[in-house]
Amino acid sequence: MVRFSRLPALLLAFALSWMALPSASAAQQMVSVAVKTLNMRTGPGPRHETHWTVSKGYPFKVIGRKGDWLHVSDFEGDKAWVFRPMTSKTPHRVVKARVANLRRAPGTRSPIVKKAGYGDVLRTLEQHGDWLKVRHESGTTGWVSKRLTWGW
Repeated sequence: MVRFSRLPALLLAFALSWMALPSASAAQQMVSVAVKTLNMRTGPGPRHETHWTVSKGYPFKVIGRKGDWLHVSDFEGDKAWVFRPMTSKTPHRVVKARVANLRRAPGTRSPIVKKAGYGDVLRTLEQHGDWLKVRHESGTTGWVSKRLTWGW
């Protein structure tokens, strides 16, 4: 009589299910705009219509790829296609609150150095707990609460 072990079948099932899952890095990949103005297109290619444009530093989450084109989503959930060579791995955030106070140091008791508005782009410089040191597109540097922004 021949005995079959269930172990090879279980290992095969585990390996196949693991390969089917998206990797954590792919699920979390972020990019930012590397050029002065970037066209947000309806499809992957220059012949597709431009929906809108964004400026340098604007962050996106990558949700798909086709050749040199990235399917991206922004902080409002809008989706479009962008040409990968016009993006970078430089971390940026966008203000998702109506107003975000940039402060001299991390903490709500620190003096405000600038008020950033909804949609303003911030260059991420460092992180300290729930606070981010950022540079506003105007050049002002300060600390902002992470919860008021989106990006990386």
